[in-house]
Amino acid sequence: MKQSITIIGAGVSGLVAAIQLELLGYEPTIFEANEKVGGRVRSDVQDGYILDHGFQVLLSAYPQAQKYLDFNALDLDAFESGAYIFKGGKQFCIGDPIKDTSLLFSTIFSKIGVLSDKLKIFKLTRKLKNKTIEQIFEGEESRTIDYLKAFEFSEQFIVEFFKPFFGGIFLESELNTSSRMFEFIFKMFSEGKAVIPRKGMQEIPNQLTSKLKATKINFSTKVEKVVGDIIYFSNGDTETSNFIIVATEASKIIPQLAGTKAGWKGTQTLYFEVDQIDFNRYMIGLITSEENRLINSVCYPKSILSNAKHKLLSVSIIKQHQLTHQDLIAKVTEELKLIFDITPIRFLKVYDIPYALPELSTAKMTVHPSETQLTEHIFLAGDTLLNGSLNAAMHSGELVAKAIHEKITGTMVS
Repeated sequence: MKQSITIIGAGVSGLVAAIQLELLGYEPTIFEANEKVGGRVRSDVQDGYILDHGFQVLLSAYPQAQKYLDFNALDLDAFESGAYIFKGGKQFCIGDPIKDTSLLFSTIFSKIGVLSDKLKIFKLTRKLKNKTIEQIFEGEESRTIDYLKAFEFSEQFIVEFFKPFFGGIFLESELNTSSRMFEFIFKMFSEGKAVIPRKGMQEIPNQLTSKLKATKINFSTKVEKVVGDIIYFSNGDTETSNFIIVATEASKIIPQLAGTKAGWKGTQTLYFEVDQIDFNRYMIGLITSEENRLINSVCYPKSILSNAKHKLLSVSIIKQHQLTHQDLIAKVTEELKLIFDITPIRFLKVYDIPYALPELSTAKMTVHPSETQLTEHIFLAGDTLLNGSLNAAMHSGELVAKAIHEKITGTMVS
């Protein structure tokens, strides 16, 4: 008897689940509430510019990305291994001299932290190079801030570099995120590059979708709830399925999970049109946390179409505030001029992303596929099962496909 498998959500985890299921001989169906694939990894086109939903990068060292993505076909732009840091009205450039020797002197002689901090970065890089990803996620776990202090980084370096840089990655400025995530992300940065597809992050789910041959995707089809083996749609229709993969926020559509909604960390990204690029190197600009500014980071993405008239500027906000969009735009514009001496030609768009990263009490690399099963018919996928990363989103899709195959056949896939 043919088994029906339904996936709710065409984000990265849902798409990878479909890819794996096809490889195992199944023909799943996907229901997606939006008009295109991607979930939290999407892009829009406006006035010749490609605007990602939030400033995101792909780390090329992610094992799952190497497994499921064709990097050459994505036409990736790689950031240089460093960052501009703005402190007290001055700009400093620091980076990884091991990858780029031209960054050696600017890094060593910058007034960001002290010399011993730079030496500790080398020490940390060597330590994590000799540590496998499995060892990282099986190791002791603490808050990142406590980990950095135990490694004896100076308070100055933590405030001036780690908080703005990793605060922007973890979307929280106090670095309460698991030290496992810090070690994992640090290792990924040191062993690979931070990249963005030239046509925007949307190209990642688009490429995953292109791998599907037997999967049917139904767009603009919102699921209201899932009870047992029955899927209830917002238009009043229902459908039954032997196996249902919920690859979206499960507490919204599974009644028994109501009230158990996982915490989420949010961010805002604003895009502006500018007349020139003020950074000599392809890096992000960070503001030290002691500056107490609204802006966390700025970047000049290269994702521009041929008909764009000027340049694109991306501004990321992680700090909580109560500003209206109008006041937010005014405040950010003011800080751009004050800190970076940037005067935008015009404002393009703001993205409010309240569900950007899951807030997890512990970080895992993997789980047994059976742990993705919630009920007899319902399975879960998404980075909420493991850790907040694209790597985890892809891996969870793989795990849930293996779990369903094992449930159907009694055979475990390695």
